[in-house]
Amino acid sequence: MFKHILLPLDGSELAETAIPVAVSLAQKLGAQITLLHVIEKNAPESIHGQTHLTNEGDACEYLSHVANEHIPGTIKVNRHVHTEEVEKVSQSIVQHSDEMAPDLIILCAHGWGGVRDFVVGNIAQQVIAAGEVPVLLLKTGTTDGDTFEGFERILVALDGNLEHESGFDVAIPLAKALNAELHLVQVVPTLFTLKPQHSATGTLLPAATTALLDIDADNALEYLEEKIKAVTAAGVNVSAEVERGDPAQQVVQSAIAQHSQLIVLGTHGKSGMDAFWVSSVAPKIVEQTRLPVLLVPVRR
Repeated sequence: MFKHILLPLDGSELAETAIPVAVSLAQKLGAQITLLHVIEKNAPESIHGQTHLTNEGDACEYLSHVANEHIPGTIKVNRHVHTEEVEKVSQSIVQHSDEMAPDLIILCAHGWGGVRDFVVGNIAQQVIAAGEVPVLLLKTGTTDGDTFEGFERILVALDGNLEHESGFDVAIPLAKALNAELHLVQVVPTLFTLKPQHSATGTLLPAATTALLDIDADNALEYLEEKIKAVTAAGVNVSAEVERGDPAQQVVQSAIAQHSQLIVLGTHGKSGMDAFWVSSVAPKIVEQTRLPVLLVPVRR
């Protein structure tokens, strides 16, 4: 389970909404936290309406303030300022991830408008696309000040593909450590929500395609029954359901209906940008929900 959390901060209050989440997880998981600030080349004077940290002294003072004011003394805290100015902050975060070997990175997407920036190519996207370390993506409003309710109900989205069970494998020990409940969801398309590459067949052979999708739904039930056994054996409370329709929409709707506080997804990383940002359901879920999303790279 997560024992080393990397928390990049840009000095803004928006980014600082991730601090209570990192502290809560560190306390419950017995993890250490590394605070990271990367000095950006030709940085703007302000970021999110606040003065930008553009030199080593200010950045070191800022990280020390965060550590002393917001992180309990029972948690081991490391502080690192990357002093060499860089043009791509995301690339620097990934490089530090390789060097520091965290097993979780926590990033904040800045507000609802920031989610679009995230999807089309901002820092969080590029870090996730590196695909080596799980990323917990938070939206503004996840926390209120220094308070955080915790993750007591976790939804895990599955598609029946063994390669994509990385999220499931992480969710079990995480739920156990947090004393949380798991809800497993697998979505089977309907005739009208098939992917474009399959929709032509559905149009030409609607009856046959519908029958095959019904078989897929039955297989999904059997698949989830096996997953329930594995979760129960680990001593975690679990429920599951098969939904029909658009995968991203159904996952988000299920998370709302189940009062979930976290969505866990297995994602593609360095196997290609298209794998994650075009064909994958994950970015669509990220765009449609305000819930925190834990993105776990698929097995290599």
